[in-house]
Amino acid sequence: MKIKKILNNNAVVVDDHGQEKIAMGGGISFEKGKNDIVDTQRIEKLFVLEDQERYGYLQEMLQKLPEEEIAVSERIISYAEQELQVSFNEHIHIALTDHLSFALERLRNGMIIHNTLLEEIRLLYPAEFEIGLHAKQLITQHLQIDIPEDEVGYIAMHIHTARMNAGAQETATSMAAMIKDMVKDIEYMLNQPLDHKSADYERLISQLKSILQEYEKDQPGSELNRELIQIAVEKYKTLYEQVEEMAENMEDEYDYTFTESQCVLMTIEVNRLRERLGHSS
Repeated sequence: MKIKKILNNNAVVVDDHGQEKIAMGGGISFEKGKNDIVDTQRIEKLFVLEDQERYGYLQEMLQKLPEEEIAVSERIISYAEQELQVSFNEHIHIALTDHLSFALERLRNGMIIHNTLLEEIRLLYPAEFEIGLHAKQLITQHLQIDIPEDEVGYIAMHIHTARMNAGAQETATSMAAMIKDMVKDIEYMLNQPLDHKSADYERLISQLKSILQEYEKDQPGSELNRELIQIAVEKYKTLYEQVEEMAENMEDEYDYTFTESQCVLMTIEVNRLRERLGHSS
């Protein structure tokens, strides 16, 4: 495996039996030059990107971004893979490193972008959020910058995307935004705001997530029994109509079609919450 190009102290472009790859590892290019043989014991990660545009961008990023920021990003990714017991594809190394560098530049300039989905991300993706909190510690330790929890949420979303591997960023963000809007409609039904730090709020978020995910699978037999649906619709007629209206709003806003079973389950959950809050049924 020969070096074709040195990107920084910890990254080189190599020729591996005629295939171009990017090899990363601590001090991999130390006292090395073009056409030298790479010490394979120093290789920690080896990238092969078929997308030439992304491949070129990764090379450019490794050359231009501060090495200490790249190193922290790689530590976050390695920690996440270890905690979640998964192997991410190469795109996370571009997405997270690029985001982290841009976020740090903003913070150095005193710019903080508020994450409006922070509480939803915290509750919907707890494992990823914990990794984000660990990332916050790593950034403080190695870069001497204390990032706010808003950024922890953004890092958690990048980790969730990598965990899901394909197309998850848009889906996950859309789900978090939709659930947040659903909660606003439910607060309107209850005629009172919910404490976003309360157990009731946490349970509601968890239940809405479960209802959305279960029926996204579209598995045979996932729909409720027709008789049960009819009983619930009759028992909670007014509340069911309000939930149906909420579902229509979500369909208009997010192009998500709710099933009758989902509307029934949400109605039952809202009624449970109403009873826990002391409202009459």
